[in-house]
Amino acid sequence: MFATNLRRLRHAKGLSQDDLAYEAKVSRSYLSQLEKGVFFASLKIVGRVAKALEVEPAELLKTPTKSAKQPR
Repeated sequence: MFATNLRRLRHAKGLSQDDLAYEAKVSRSYLSQLEKGVFFASLKIVGRVAKALEVEPAELLKTPTKSAKQPR
């Protein structure tokens, strides 16, 4: 869920991985791995990413609605 929401919200804000990584103070490669679901994010990272995306941390953790799911 986190990876899907992270990607969706980043795209909705029009941010590149580089831009979001800079704002969240994480490396771009780490952010990429989070979006792929390879790594799990700590609460600290969830908070940083949420702040950079200007959303509540819960937005990154909730189950996406059917209309918000990305086509594969």
